[in-house]
Amino acid sequence: MTDDADTARQLNSFLVQVERRAYRIAEIATRNPDEALDIVQDAMLKLVQKYARRNPDEWPPLFYRILNNRINDWHRRGKVSRGWLSWWSDWKTRDDEGELAEPEFAGAETDNPLEQLAQNAAMQDVVAVLNELPQRQQQAFMLRIWEGLDGAQTAYAMGCSEGSVKTHLSRATARLRERLEKHR
Repeated sequence: MTDDADTARQLNSFLVQVERRAYRIAEIATRNPDEALDIVQDAMLKLVQKYARRNPDEWPPLFYRILNNRINDWHRRGKVSRGWLSWWSDWKTRDDEGELAEPEFAGAETDNPLEQLAQNAAMQDVVAVLNELPQRQQQAFMLRIWEGLDGAQTAYAMGCSEGSVKTHLSRATARLRERLEKHR
């Protein structure tokens, strides 16, 4: 097997792993499912075109930097003013076969319907609060908490210092904690 085939397989595997989470990040940032899909596809294409030959350990921060740049570009172009969609009222996404499916969130799975209902309500509240956060706080939270990037990777992806990431994350988590106190 050639090195190129192995790299292509690794890159494809990486993109499959981040696709849904990246889409969720873009969808929360834009509140527009179609725009989110375009942004994610553009970020994936850019990663493949420019950075496929890089070490696979470098792909996550590079990809999220590209994704965040695409989201920032989208906001700068003013597409946000074209209308805010109330997308969360229909928060289902499409699975690999095109069927509607619940979004995948990290968290404890439970067989207890009441616990599951409480978890779903809490997640809806988290996303509602995330929608209210300023964009930089939203990005810091999504990259550090949902994506698990470390401080340096997050700073690189956001194009800022680690201190700025800490500040944005601290403010985001304080706001979330304040608003989600009822779920404790």
